[in-house]
Amino acid sequence: MRKLALASIQVYRYAISPLMASHCRFYPSCSCYAYEAVETHGLLRGGWLSLRRLGRCHPWHPGGYDPVPGSPSKTSPSMAD
Repeated sequence: MRKLALASIQVYRYAISPLMASHCRFYPSCSCYAYEAVETHGLLRGGWLSLRRLGRCHPWHPGGYDPVPGSPSKTSPSMAD
């Protein structure tokens, strides 16, 4: 099931997402976040984290850097000084 979920996210990222306007307010994007969450935490917890993230993706949320909890520390492009 995990491989199927990861494959579905990859299909979305490479086949559907390029057809839509790029307007993600988070870094990493929601699809990257979902892939990393499922890969790191498994299907249930990673899926839950992804749904929570999608719930925050609306015009009234400021967005910004939002890494997957428990993932290896990554720096935001704006924080790479």
